Formats: sequence, structure tokens, C-alpha cells
Amino acid sequence: MAGNSFGNLFKITTFGESHGVALGVVIDGVPPNLSLTEDDIQKELNRRMPGQSKVTTQRKENDSCQILSGVFEGKTSGTPLTIVVFNQDQRSKDYSNIKDIFRPGHADLGFFAKYGIRDYRGGGRSSGRETLARVAAGAVAKKILKEYYNISIVAYTKGVGGIESDEFVEDFIEENIVRSASPAKAKLMEDLIIDVAQDGDSIGGLVECRIRNLMAGVGNEVFDKLDAELAKAMLSIGGVKGIEFGDGFNVRCMRGSLNNDPMRDGKMLSNHAGGILGGHSTGAEVIFRLPIKPTPSISLKQETCDVENNNVICEVKGRHDPCLCPRVVVVVEAMAAITVLDQILFLNSLKLK
Repeated sequence: MAGNSFGNLFKITTFGESHGVALGVVIDGVPPNLSLTEDDIQKELNRRMPGQSKVTTQRKENDSCQILSGVFEGKTSGTPLTIVVFNQDQRSKDYSNIKDIFRPGHADLGFFAKYGIRDYRGGGRSSGRETLARVAAGAVAKKILKEYYNISIVAYTKGVGGIESDEFVEDFIEENIVRSASPAKAKLMEDLIIDVAQDGDSIGGLVECRIRNLMAGVGNEVFDKLDAELAKAMLSIGGVKGIEFGDGFNVRCMRGSLNNDPMRDGKMLSNHAGGILGGHSTGAEVIFRLPIKPTPSISLKQETCDVENNNVICEVKGRHDPCLCPRVVVVVEAMAAITVLDQILFLNSLKLK
């Protein structure tokens, strides 16, 4: 099965299924002598963990990680780093009624058409639970970026449904269950998620990510542009339906005189480009936004087909997030960190030649 690896010099390969024995990741390219413990990784996994609030799935997993290889006496050895998390609260029987049914909004149909077999227990590899492996790898990447380059990455829920805010209070993000950066709008977002959940439905939203202190010149020309690589990373996350940098889709209504970023004393005076021009970072803050679709697993009855193309009614049971945004925020940070670190290592390799 292709598509399980991401990156070149900092390369991750994830494994495992939603209702399998375990999930995990193998990371190549971790530099030696980096102080690393399971606690460093666990902090990020806890932010993504299910069952953490009333607006997330109530599946109870502590997502305790184990480092199987790549660390010796508290420091990375330069060899492949392997991290594993064992599943504990699978309820596979919740999916027995849909084992031959394609769930609307899910990957079931395409997966079955390609392989002729699918793991119907929560979606297998197509499940959002696969992202815990990305978050584990992202924890390592974030630590390297911070300690070696003083680069930080923060994502947050910018909007839920029609509720959106431009307010950005960073310290507030981890103080509310929707991970909003707006003290004025967080409770409104929370109430909306709870309301749709009580209706047996779900709601979409908008996530913004900011990458700070990224030096100029990171990225490549033509096909491997930094924004192109970030786009691939973000669109590989289930539920992400698009991406925009800086002024994004609003550029279609702008003049060049307003969209360009003037410079003075070697610095950008504005950041309409979102920190990337010509595929390279400009030294300004990298800013991008992601529309997140409503969770497709809802308890309402829906029309669909089974594996024999018979028309049937689907009722999805089990425990699911009524809104993906609060937990996908952590995954977005992780994939951004993995992408940026991989690009920086490539830039450094050029300088060594």
C-alpha cells in the first residue's frame, strides 16, 4: 500500500489501524544527541487525545506512547526512531451493522474499489485515528525546530460554522475546549458544536496556522515550493478541503498595488503573501488557513449503497467528534513542523556542499 510515508530528509512512515492492535510511526532523519523522552511526545498526544472534552469523541484512549528504537540513555542515536501507541478502547461491534455498507462522506467506496477489501472497524487506515502517529512525529519535529532554530508553530480554530473571528489571543487557545483564539467567540463556537451534536449532526470550521521565526530562503522552485509542500501535507489530513496562504482567495478581487508586500530595511512592511513568495519563505510569518469539513460520521439516517450496489439506509453508530477543528489543530501543527524541518534540512544540505 503506497502513501504511508512523507518527507525526504526528515521522513515519517506511519502504521496501524483505528481498531487494530496499535498505531505508530518510524522516523528517519532525526539528528543524534537530541534529548528526547516519551514525555516530550506525550504532551502533544494528550492535546490530540479523544475524550478530552464534551465537543470531542468520547472514545477513551490514554494514547500512552512507547519509544521502541532510536533513543539511548535519553538522547537520540541518529538511527530510525520508532514510536508506538497501543489501542485500548476499541468497540468494533459498533461498526458491525455497516460492514457491507459504504458510509456517506467516508473513504469506504474508494478504498473498497481499489483493494477489494476494507477494514470497516472505524475505517482502518482511513480513520482520523491514524493522525496520532503524525502528532508523535510532529512532537519530535517541533522540538528540533524550537531548540535548533527557535521556530515555533501555532494553530487554532478560527471559525466554526458561520461563527468566525479575527481576534488572536494566543494564550487563550489552550484555555478553551474548541481551541479558539477569541475570548469573545469561543463560547459561541462551543455552543454551536453542542447544538449540532444533540441533533445527531456535525459542523465544519476553519483552522489557521502560523509559523514564526522561519528564516528566508526555505523552500524550492518550480514543483517543490514550500507552499506546495505545505499544501500536500495539509491536504493529506482527513477533513481538510483546501488551503489558502496570506490573503488567499481574496486576491481574486485585489490590485497588485494592494497585494504586493513593500520592503524597507530588509523587512516586509506587510504580509499579504503569507510569508512565502516564489516557493521560498520571505522571513515573515507564514500564515495559512484550512477549511475543515463536517465530520462525516453522524447518527442521522442517510441514503447509501452496499457492496452489491443495493440501495440501503445507513445509520452510523459509535463515538465521533461533532466538529473536527479542536483536535485537527494539533495535527496541523504536527504536519507543518514535519514539512518545515524537512525543507530546512534540505537547505542545510545545500550549504554544506
